[in-house]
Amino acid sequence: MSTTKISEDVEKGSAGSDYAHLTNDTVQSFSWEDVTVTVKDRTSKQPLDILSGVNGMVEAGEMLALMGPSGSGKTTLLNALAHRAATPSATFQPTLRINGAPTTLASFRKLSSYVEQEDALVGSLTVRETLYFAAQLALPSSISKADRKARIESLLSSFGLQDQAETLIGTPIRKGVSGGQKRRVSVASQLITSPKILFLDEPTSGLDSSASYEVIRFVRDIAKQYKVLVIASIHQPSTTTFELFDKLMLLSHGKVAYSGKITEVKDYFAALGYNMPLYHNPAEFVIDLVNTDFSRDKSSSSERLAHLHTSWAQSPAAARLSTTLRNLSTTKQPSLSIDTASHATANPLQIPLTLIHRSFIKSYRDIVAYGIRIAMYMGLAIMMGTVWLRLSPTQINIQAFTNAIFFGGAFMSFMAVAYIPAYLEDLAIYTKERANGLYGPTAFMVANFIIGIPYLFLITILFSVISYWLGNFWPTAQGFWTWTLWLFLDLIAAESLVVLLSSLIPIFVVALAATAFANGLWMCVNGFMVQPETLNVFWRYVFHYIDYQAYVFRGMMVNEFGNRDYECERVEGGGCHCMFESRLQDQCLIEGKAVLGSYGYGTGDVGKYVGYLLVIVVVYRGLGWLVLFLRKH
Repeated sequence: MSTTKISEDVEKGSAGSDYAHLTNDTVQSFSWEDVTVTVKDRTSKQPLDILSGVNGMVEAGEMLALMGPSGSGKTTLLNALAHRAATPSATFQPTLRINGAPTTLASFRKLSSYVEQEDALVGSLTVRETLYFAAQLALPSSISKADRKARIESLLSSFGLQDQAETLIGTPIRKGVSGGQKRRVSVASQLITSPKILFLDEPTSGLDSSASYEVIRFVRDIAKQYKVLVIASIHQPSTTTFELFDKLMLLSHGKVAYSGKITEVKDYFAALGYNMPLYHNPAEFVIDLVNTDFSRDKSSSSERLAHLHTSWAQSPAAARLSTTLRNLSTTKQPSLSIDTASHATANPLQIPLTLIHRSFIKSYRDIVAYGIRIAMYMGLAIMMGTVWLRLSPTQINIQAFTNAIFFGGAFMSFMAVAYIPAYLEDLAIYTKERANGLYGPTAFMVANFIIGIPYLFLITILFSVISYWLGNFWPTAQGFWTWTLWLFLDLIAAESLVVLLSSLIPIFVVALAATAFANGLWMCVNGFMVQPETLNVFWRYVFHYIDYQAYVFRGMMVNEFGNRDYECERVEGGGCHCMFESRLQDQCLIEGKAVLGSYGYGTGDVGKYVGYLLVIVVVYRGLGWLVLFLRKH
């Protein structure tokens, strides 16, 4: 869609139709005083200010641009103002006020939305579906389906996304919309809730100058018509885009070099002796003025920056701002009234169902999530079935049956590492949506667990149908289904381990290494390599009894050897040589229970094994929930 069409949609009013239900007097002003963020310097171990004494205010209908060179503190300030963690391990005590009065995090989230710099979107959803699920998670049930649809269509039109409405966002395997279109989808999905305070972290990232202008113009029109406060960090916009903002806060090294109206920027710096050349982009001019990173004369650039910081701190404009902030905190302002019908969150019972619905669509479209895993497990089943092909129930094959049981259980769980990329994508989306106050770790964990069950069961059935009958394990329906259920529990536990470790360390390579190491440990102590009775005391009591693979191995061993007899080796002269003593030895048979006895396993403990496995799954999921609950985003 052309940018002209976008402009026409905005001018016709379609861009703001989804804001029509809001009153215009909810938020009169948003202000902050003496915002200072301090961390410990890694080299000197001394306190280091990332932001130092930053004051500011935005009034209803205004747009503020946060600008500065890389490392100036733009994103840190944006996060601080949005009630988010400014930076890890930072000391930060904000003084943030709406209408001159402090507000709680819960109230603030009902009034605001935050668009991340990185586009955390579900790649296997279409553009329209992305906005639909944003509406389902963020809007209260009191808003009708017709109104939700109208909002979605309005945003698609306004952001020039109508032609891409049915296009996938895109995955590593399936091509989707462009990077710039993803950016527009991210902004549009946050506007679905009609926020009164909108935070944008690099909203024009990935857009060309024309598309950047139209996106910012749309947001500007929303801000003006419906008195929305917009604060955006932005990096060197074009002149026309820059002039769409009302105010500029220019940062460098965590301090303010200018804070005021866009129209006064040129005259302010000219009065300090820094004249902007004719026909020069003012945004580029002010960034170059405070950027010392690439200066050849470090001494001169440092002096210039110190001069700019001091000049602003001592300027009449800074003094007027301080006076205004003091008056705001002491003068009675219009009370902050939140229309609960407009700003209520979605029904808590609906959220898990919505997440399950979204995950279901992702799971069958995203070949990475389960498609590749199914193919991988099918290949593993064929390999296993043809290596241990049609084993006869003789004593010479007892070790082969045992090896196959170990291989089937251990490598099924080991290959669960293939779930890590899909889970990390889900985790990134959860992180963004939790930070926006949409839902917490409970709904996320419940949906993640439920959506995985049918796919894991399908994987188990397909694997077992091939490997069980090719290997000639105990050839009964009971044996097959018992084997299948053990592997199903094995996969549930393995995926729960993936969820725990990936939540704890949400970095692909590290999560992959940690999961592989954990599964290697479980293989070593599960009772196959070294029988439990002879296992080193430390490994036995510290790890063996919490090893889910150990209980799967026990259960599958009982399934095979608890109900089957094996022929002994016949020797010359008509005698028999049996590797295991059993009550059937005189029949030249080995009772399978004798094999279990050599491992210290009994046939009456299967129920306990299932119980222990379920407890381990619950513990893994519970610890994963705790990690997400304690992590502040």
